[in-house]
Amino acid sequence: MSINLYNTLSRRKEAFAPRSAAGDGPTPVTMYVCGPTVYSAPHIGNARPAVVFDVLARLLRARHELTYARNITDVDDKINAAALEAGVDIGVITDRFITAYHTDMQALGVANPDIEPRATAHIDQIIAMIVRLIDSGHAYAADGHVLFRVAAYPGYGRLSRRDQRELLAGARVEVAPYKEASGDFILWKPSTPELPGWESPWGRGRPGWHIECSVMAAEHLGETIDIHGGGNDLIFPHHENEIAQSTCAHDGAEFARYWLHNGFVNVHHTKMSKSLGNIVLVRDLLVDAPGEAIRLALLNAHYRQPLDWSEQILIETKRKLDRLYGTLRDIDGWQSEWQSAAPDPAFVVALEDDLNTPRALAALFELARDANRSDSAELRAQAAARLRASAELMGLLSVEPERWFTSGGAMQVDGAAIDQLIADRNAARAAKDFATADRIRDELAAQGISIEDSADGTRWRHTS
Repeated sequence: MSINLYNTLSRRKEAFAPRSAAGDGPTPVTMYVCGPTVYSAPHIGNARPAVVFDVLARLLRARHELTYARNITDVDDKINAAALEAGVDIGVITDRFITAYHTDMQALGVANPDIEPRATAHIDQIIAMIVRLIDSGHAYAADGHVLFRVAAYPGYGRLSRRDQRELLAGARVEVAPYKEASGDFILWKPSTPELPGWESPWGRGRPGWHIECSVMAAEHLGETIDIHGGGNDLIFPHHENEIAQSTCAHDGAEFARYWLHNGFVNVHHTKMSKSLGNIVLVRDLLVDAPGEAIRLALLNAHYRQPLDWSEQILIETKRKLDRLYGTLRDIDGWQSEWQSAAPDPAFVVALEDDLNTPRALAALFELARDANRSDSAELRAQAAARLRASAELMGLLSVEPERWFTSGGAMQVDGAAIDQLIADRNAARAAKDFATADRIRDELAAQGISIEDSADGTRWRHTS
């Protein structure tokens, strides 16, 4: 069976066919997902695409050679505002919330992408792409800004399915004297002395949001990628603008072949917003609920549908996991078999049908019923092994059953405290206070936390 995905560009389900032809090994597949803008702790809406595309990545890896990139936006006006308010460099803000994002997503069982590029590491490539767009007539410089000339790209609006006039009339666009047309969007903008900036042919400035993703996708995955994902709120203008500038910068090459978008997360039927005070942070949920229950709650509805968040949903998903873990706990013999067991066919078919996670969950419970009803110890063990192997594709049932019940589902962590310790250690290392840095590492190790430093920042994981 092939994987069928709903393509926002065509507005229909399509059989997924990788762009690259298969050789002797697995077929290469590329996927780019818009990641976080790191100026605050992640909320449950930020977690939904991370979890959804983690499941898709698991499914794709089962049959293809996937390269998965999920970016970090680490220069943005909201980041700048937070840094100015705190009186610190933007790197202090971004490092703090990159660590917070990694911590919370790890608690939800989200595996690291293969590549996690940061916008600030691609300034030279961003400037080079803007120069190409100016040279081809698709962009223009004005008053220290560079803007994309929307009228120069006839395909603008294909993703959101409205013509240019309708799009621009309904868009919240900035009317400025340096624009040729109100819908032209920013590729580069000037920075005042107190703001971060880089030297460019148009003066000291910083990139616009949209160009960052176009450049990072091209730099790490090529001019044409197989799958591009993100939330529904990114369809316009972000993804529409990505298509325009990428296509024009690459001589008309198709930017992304399949576009996938997840639905919004509302809270008690109301959109989350700071003004309403109903933002639900992942770290707050983790105080009372295991990460796997939060993950299951995010997968309980089809990814393209809106998800209404409430306290009750976590109670229900915890009960569901108790039932599945109870099956594994009460059956012997599956532990040595599940890694070689094939996932249940009905479960796989459900996931292949545009990530139909509700139907896939129903298949898991049917497997659990089969395991519990069988009079044969061998058949019970085989069904339990299939249950565990199937759940692995959704990132579920990853804890030992006894631990699930004795620890309340997962090791509970104080993510904020760990984030602060890691931030303190990084500050000590920057100040060459290695004795303090080593002491903090030892303190974390005593809590069962292992830390790993890399070019993408510091990450942590449980060692027990």
